[in-house]
Amino acid sequence: MNKPASSKGALKVATWNINSVRLRMPIVARYLREHSPDVLCLQETKVRDAEFPHSAFRELGYEHIEINGQKGYHGVATVARVPLARADRRDYCKKGDARHLSVIVNVGARETELHNFYVPAGGDEPDRAINPKFGHKLDFVDEMAAWAKEAQTHRRDAILVGDLNIAPLEHDVWSHKALLKVVSHTPIEVEKMNAAIAAGQWVDAMRAFVPHGEKLYSWWSYRSPDWARADKGRRLDHIWVSPRLGGGLSDLHILREARGWERPSDHVPVSVVISDK
Repeated sequence: MNKPASSKGALKVATWNINSVRLRMPIVARYLREHSPDVLCLQETKVRDAEFPHSAFRELGYEHIEINGQKGYHGVATVARVPLARADRRDYCKKGDARHLSVIVNVGARETELHNFYVPAGGDEPDRAINPKFGHKLDFVDEMAAWAKEAQTHRRDAILVGDLNIAPLEHDVWSHKALLKVVSHTPIEVEKMNAAIAAGQWVDAMRAFVPHGEKLYSWWSYRSPDWARADKGRRLDHIWVSPRLGGGLSDLHILREARGWERPSDHVPVSVVISDK
């Protein structure tokens, strides 16, 4: 039986692009057993809803499960050992790909929206005129900004997590200069993400703990045979909270060692504890 991860009135929320939940269920189980988040938001689950491994999560004590899946690619899921309510799925850019899931979860006595996002990677060429995937990514982030502004998320208790596939700050990448023309860190992507943050008045929870001048990564490429030694990482995974929750942040944890587990994802789990202060 899992022990409580956080104190009364607080919630431990984790996010992880798992790159196929069925393939990597052994390391998901290891993470849940060893780190016990109250809620885990997964991206790139790569499985249809009917084939999601419900029983494996329930055996680990995560009985509350909401999913938005597809066969073979994309997909998001939110699993919890605390109740989830009012699940909703928004189809961004009218593409029909499963990239968003929202639920209601309690932070203490406060009903809180929890949004789980998987932003498109954007392909290799940072030019929407020749690369439609890049255009899709920019439009997706624009729609996130429009939604946050319209929904006035800054006036509510809200959390946004996920693989947002953009590293916005200079020290969110191993080399700012080398990656300025590489998808995930181009000026136009950074501009779009900053606009989305501003539209929702989101608090960047990870950078609330780590100063902007320090390196901060959550992803290391499969292409690097010695990823730990090269350490050419990027911060592609994010946790944002509305201003009303910003004062209750504690205990940021980036599980870097998970990148070296057997058959790993190229992303690692990121978690924070949020209280109802």
